[in-house]
Amino acid sequence: MKKVAIIMGSDSDLPVVEKAADVLKEYGVPFEVHVYSAHRTPEEARAFALGARANGFGAVICAAGMAAHLAGAFAANTTLPVIGIPIAGSRLDGMDALLSTVQMPTGLPVATVAINGAANAALLAIQMLAITDGALAEKLDEARDAGKAKVLEKDAAVCARFNG
Repeated sequence: MKKVAIIMGSDSDLPVVEKAADVLKEYGVPFEVHVYSAHRTPEEARAFALGARANGFGAVICAAGMAAHLAGAFAANTTLPVIGIPIAGSRLDGMDALLSTVQMPTGLPVATVAINGAANAALLAIQMLAITDGALAEKLDEARDAGKAKVLEKDAAVCARFNG
């Protein structure tokens, strides 16, 4: 099974990034977590991105706030799918990071999830890996079925309470 790389621009992003790690663990997907900055460690970030495919990665998740150039820097240096997580900051509540992550030039796509949307970033990476991994696809199907069952249980409870 291919690994997923989780890269954060700062260790202050760890409380958000941990949610992605938890989802990957839940699905049994191997992953590595690193701190690289597009601005402070550009050579290290580039080297990791350039070697990611050869090192067994199938997708890269990048979490960054403010200018949020990390996902774009990775997309510029790998043809693996890159998923950006814009991190909420103290000034613009993550809108700056969202716009920086989503506004990529043609030819360098970055899939972008919601501000602080680490769980969805992990699920998107899992869906990408599941294209060629039937067992992983089955786990996704089972999770969707479980989610559906929970909603229908809640619907039944609300209907019983209000619809007599």
